[in-house]
Amino acid sequence: MDLRALGMGLIFSLMWSSAFATARIIVADAPPLAALALRFALSGLLAIAIAWAMGARFRLGAAQWRSVAIFGVMQNAAYLGLNFVALQWVDASLAVIIAASMPLMVAALSWVLRGERLPPLGLAGLAAGFAGVALIMGTRLTGGADPLGVVLCVLGALALAVATMTLRSASGSEGGLAGLLMVVGLQMLAGAAVLAVLSAGLETWRVNPTPELALAFLYQLFIPGLAATLIWFVLVRRIGATRAATFHFLNPFFGTLIAALLLGEGMGLLDGIGVAVVAGGILAVQMSRRPA
Repeated sequence: MDLRALGMGLIFSLMWSSAFATARIIVADAPPLAALALRFALSGLLAIAIAWAMGARFRLGAAQWRSVAIFGVMQNAAYLGLNFVALQWVDASLAVIIAASMPLMVAALSWVLRGERLPPLGLAGLAAGFAGVALIMGTRLTGGADPLGVVLCVLGALALAVATMTLRSASGSEGGLAGLLMVVGLQMLAGAAVLAVLSAGLETWRVNPTPELALAFLYQLFIPGLAATLIWFVLVRRIGATRAATFHFLNPFFGTLIAALLLGEGMGLLDGIGVAVVAGGILAVQMSRRPA
């Protein structure tokens, strides 16, 4: 892995992890699904406008359109929608740790559904990673964490795992940066459409305008919303999905650190042990799946 890919992976992990703390700020003052729908609509239109100016057009095959729709709905609407709703009741640090277990879920689903065998290192990492998540969830639940919020976070991580398993066909292999931006923008608009419909039927649109809300929304719009997504797809193209996913082992560390600095969320000894175990499990699983 070259230094440029390493830098991209570190930046992606930091951006991805920061989304949870800033999302918790947003949902304190705005309906979660409506706020997320607006974020995706604006980010998607911006990405498509830039791609169009660079020469990209809506030239995708039927299979790729299908994959873009699935990825947009499963990641942008299901994964992030469920997490935004859950963040009304659970700490950002807990949400980011559950979401960071996505590579473990991908490995487990690939093993069960596709028959992809894991070597002993991968099996040990899978067991350790899930044990770490269970330790943290158990500690937080006994400490008063909302069970519904925890369930929504788990379902969101599962949706992200399914989206990741379709990533190779959804990311697009032609068109360079312009084509990539077009695909990313279309995925965002797909998620925005679903979220807008759900928000209209399920939410009361009440917003408490505050400087914190405005800053958090703008940050989400440009950093996790557009920059992190683009960096991820570029990284996958550069080093492959398996190697790129290795950087997810940093997310529990970055996520809990940002939540502590930005929101003042505390972290106990068992939480710290759980974070280290989860990170080690993710790293072991990803290292075991790397091509020889």
